[in-house]
Amino acid sequence: MPPKTKPDNAGYQKLKKDLTAGKPGQLYLFHGEETYLRDYYLGRLREQILTGGMGAFNLHEIKARDMTPHALEEAVDCLPMMAERTLVLVTDFDLFKAGEKDREAYIKLFSQLPDYCCLVFLYDLIDYKGDARTKLAAALKQYGTVVNFVRQDQGDLVDWVRRRFKALGKDIDSRLALDLIFLCGDLMTNLIGEIEKIGAYSKQKHITKADIEAVATPQLDAVVFRMTDAIGEGSFDKAMSVLGELYQMQEPPIKIMWSLGRQMRQLYSARLALEQGRGASYVASLWGIKPYPADKLMHSARRFSLQWCRRAVVRCGQTDLAMKSTGQDGQELLTALLLELAQPAAG
Repeated sequence: MPPKTKPDNAGYQKLKKDLTAGKPGQLYLFHGEETYLRDYYLGRLREQILTGGMGAFNLHEIKARDMTPHALEEAVDCLPMMAERTLVLVTDFDLFKAGEKDREAYIKLFSQLPDYCCLVFLYDLIDYKGDARTKLAAALKQYGTVVNFVRQDQGDLVDWVRRRFKALGKDIDSRLALDLIFLCGDLMTNLIGEIEKIGAYSKQKHITKADIEAVATPQLDAVVFRMTDAIGEGSFDKAMSVLGELYQMQEPPIKIMWSLGRQMRQLYSARLALEQGRGASYVASLWGIKPYPADKLMHSARRFSLQWCRRAVVRCGQTDLAMKSTGQDGQELLTALLLELAQPAAG
């Protein structure tokens, strides 16, 4: 598996620069999985453009089913009322699936956008799949900014978590913030709800690990990591207890199996990295994960032999196939697999 490349964030940086200067551009395309950031910056665009008390008159929204070159041209041509600019928002319209004639019309519109108009294409319920080889992609690059809202870097995310707790009158140290991110995932969209729950639950100013464990909802991968870590510690009872928690959470066995298989492949690659004298940064780039989970993965891999990791990957694949093809009970297959994996992990 080749190292994963970082997504291009030039558009995101350009958007931040435009808003900081108070000079939004004329054309943006918003997409990406970090919807919290996307909605935040769309809100900032609205604040800067829809001024003068006539915001409702200067906002023109077009839904995908109503989108045509003519509809867009009409919206763009609407002059601002008691303000300097208008905002045209097109939601969930796939530009690259439009017919060739329409694409040519959109390209012409992009090249002639008036100074008073800010046109935003928002990809919310559909994925953005731009084709860089097309004239349309070239036009978007020439006349506008494509903004990909991706998961934030570890340092930025920790700072954001601490700021959100501070806004609630609470305090959390950086190490515990990393634990929270590992437990609940690194999407701000999910973390904001967990932060609010923990902040409301905690009776003291400083957030503790007990506060997080009491109310935070862990992601599946974090729970599976606890299970494999327990195996590495030689604590089969603890591993079975964690598996029982997953059943109580009503996680489908096939979904648990997928996460467990992925965890074992990561452990195997981490163990191979250790054998070759490579560090956590190599594993992080290999899997596209952040430094903190990569460190935890390397620490866990030291408890397992290379032979055990190799066997675990094979057995996970076989069990996954059995679940999908034999009709055997998924929970029974998972329990039997866990019992087998609990055999001496260190060789």
